[in-house]
Amino acid sequence: MHIKTLVAATVGLGLVTLSACGGESSGTSSAADSKTVTLVSHDSWAVSKNVLADFEKKSGYKVKVLTDGDAGQAVNKAVLTKDNPQGDVFFGVDNTLLSRALDNGLFQSYEATGLDRVGGAYQLDAGKHRVTPVDYGDICVNYDKKYFADHKLAPPTSYDDLIKPAYKNLLVTENASTSSPGLGFVLGTAAKYGDDGWEGYWKKLKANGVKVVDGWEQAYNEEFSGSAGGRKAGADRPLVVSYASSPPAEVIYGDPRPSTAPTGVATGTCFRQIEFAGLLSNAKNAKGGKAFIDFLISKEFQEDMPLNMFVYPVVAGARVPAEFTAYGPAAKNPETMDPAKIAQDRDQWVKSWTALVLK
Repeated sequence: MHIKTLVAATVGLGLVTLSACGGESSGTSSAADSKTVTLVSHDSWAVSKNVLADFEKKSGYKVKVLTDGDAGQAVNKAVLTKDNPQGDVFFGVDNTLLSRALDNGLFQSYEATGLDRVGGAYQLDAGKHRVTPVDYGDICVNYDKKYFADHKLAPPTSYDDLIKPAYKNLLVTENASTSSPGLGFVLGTAAKYGDDGWEGYWKKLKANGVKVVDGWEQAYNEEFSGSAGGRKAGADRPLVVSYASSPPAEVIYGDPRPSTAPTGVATGTCFRQIEFAGLLSNAKNAKGGKAFIDFLISKEFQEDMPLNMFVYPVVAGARVPAEFTAYGPAAKNPETMDPAKIAQDRDQWVKSWTALVLK
C-alpha cells in the first residue's frame, strides 16, 4: 500500500485485454540471465533502496522490477502471459483474487525458507505452498475527525451505524467491480450479514445516500473531506472506504506534519486483506526467484515494508513503526472470509451489487 496510492488501484474483475503498458512493464523478462531476478508487481510495490541493495549484495542477484498497474490488472496480465511470463516472481495477489491466480496455474510450489515464522492464519494455501504470505492490511471506513467534532456527532463505529439517518449522505465508497478496496468493503458486508442479508444491507446503504466512485484515488483524495486533497477540493464526504493504515500516512506525509492524525477508523467496518508472492510457473530463473521470496519474509524486508507500502508484517517478531501503533493499529476483529467462498461467489456478488447499487 504505497503512500502514492495507498493501494489505490482499481481491480478489473474480468480478464483484461493484453496490451502493452508504459515503461518497462511492456517488455519481456531478462531473467534468462541467471544473475537477474525479475519481480512483477502492482504499482504500489516499494522497498527502501538500501534494503534491496543488501539483498543484491548478499545473494549475488540483480533485481529488475516490472510494475503493471493495479493489483487486478497485474494479476490478469500475469494469467494471460503465464506460458511466457514477464518475470520470475509475482507479488501483490491478495485473498480477494487469490483463487483466480491459483485456478489458472499461475504459480509453482515453493516452501519458502522462514515460512515457519509466518502466522498460520495468513497461510491460505498451506500444504501446497503455491503462494507465500507477505503482508496484511485492513480495508475500513475512515472518518474526518474535524467534521464530526464540528457537528457534535459521534463518528460511526460499525456497519450498522452507516445506515442510520445521522450518517445520511456522508459516505463515499469505491466501485466493487473496478476497485480493490471497493470489493473488500462488499466482501466485508457479505461476511458480516451473510448470503441472505448483505443485499438488504446495501439497499439501506443506498437509501442512506452512499456515493460510489470508480477508485480509491478519487474517493480518498477528491471526495473525502478528511484528506489533504479533499480539503483543498472542498470535499463534502466525511466518511470514506480506505485502510486502517491511512491515518498514520496522513501524519507521516502531512505538510506541515500534524501532531495527531486528522482521520480515524471505524473499527467495526474492517475486512482483512492478505497479500502474497509466488514463483511463476514458467519462471526462467526459479533459483533466483526462490531466493527473492525468502527475502520477502526476511525480518529486514518485513520491518522495512510498513512505511513503504503501509501494510503490516506477517512474520512473528517483526517490529511495527511507532506511528502505526499510535495512529493506525490493525483491526482487532476484522471480517474475514474463506478464499474458497470468495472464489465461489465473488463474481456473482459483484454482478448483484452492480445491479442493486449502480442501476
